[in-house]
Amino acid sequence: MITETSSQKIPDTGISGLYEVMIGVDNADYAIKYFKDFGFNVTDSATIQAKEAINLYGVDSELTSYRLQNGSIDSHGLLRILEWKKPLGEGIGYAPVETIGTRIAVMRTTDIFRLYDIYQTARESGKKPWLPTEPIADDLFGLNTGERDFFNRPIIVRENAVYGEFFNHIFFQRYGYKIPGYGTIENNTPLKTSEFTHHDFVINASSMEQMAYLSTALGLQAEEEPTVDGDWLKGPKRVFQMEPGYSHWYQGFVSPNNICGKMKFFIPRGDKTNKSDKQKVGEKGITLHSFYTPKLKMVHKLVTEHKLNPTVIQNNEFNEKAFVFTDTAGVSWQIIEKTEPTKNKPIQELEFKLTN
Repeated sequence: MITETSSQKIPDTGISGLYEVMIGVDNADYAIKYFKDFGFNVTDSATIQAKEAINLYGVDSELTSYRLQNGSIDSHGLLRILEWKKPLGEGIGYAPVETIGTRIAVMRTTDIFRLYDIYQTARESGKKPWLPTEPIADDLFGLNTGERDFFNRPIIVRENAVYGEFFNHIFFQRYGYKIPGYGTIENNTPLKTSEFTHHDFVINASSMEQMAYLSTALGLQAEEEPTVDGDWLKGPKRVFQMEPGYSHWYQGFVSPNNICGKMKFFIPRGDKTNKSDKQKVGEKGITLHSFYTPKLKMVHKLVTEHKLNPTVIQNNEFNEKAFVFTDTAGVSWQIIEKTEPTKNKPIQELEFKLTN
């Protein structure tokens, strides 16, 4: 299938929704324990020596990787923990909201206020630096019509952010509707949370033109032209702690093969702390994301033609054919070859189903 956007053709690469968010740590035990309460369990692990890590990631350190999956969702929204024996540094860490280089992973929940209370209590204890924003409700999709009352109830999403020392979250809870295939929550998950549904990137870029390769090289679809979000919007104002008069550029991308695993990119329009030099593979924190495709050689050729300097195709630590590259905005990707279908079949058509 060839699609056109902004007069440019999108190649049919078979690209997945965003497959994994990868977090660099020096203590995998803590990270595994932490994410287990969100429903993530280890499905695979592997260790490689420093000389292999140099070839794969450009990092001179022994690496032990753990792949974690939430419930039965294996098509998108996974987590990979990268335990570096010698991390390059502390990464971005606990930083002001919308620090350039920040990455955020998003999950659906059935109890957003419980999560807010947990992080607020942790913040007040002073033992771990967390900054939770108070949950806010908004009609993001324009689903409300007519006068709202007890019987004609609001159809809304409530969301909040939690900014932390080693990971940044956004949580959202739906009221009055559901979207099949977008945020699956297992009944036995302690914190009633789903796989990662989408991911936010605060990037070091002058314009969204720097992200156009996501369509022309990787085969992702831009959801819209770049737009400006600002303090006049309830959700972004609260989640991104926007001061009066503040705004940012925004653009979203999604796979044509999965409504989930979306990406949202932000460029601050104003002075913000820039820690993008700490946003690289080998540092602690979220430094890398992955996709998979059955057409790895095709994607590698397209990325090379876009002068994004990918590594050669080689086996990663899980013995998967893959390559890594970093774009001009400081975003790093690993593209993995996967020729067999996932057990969970991705949903390709977005559908809103209203509930009581």
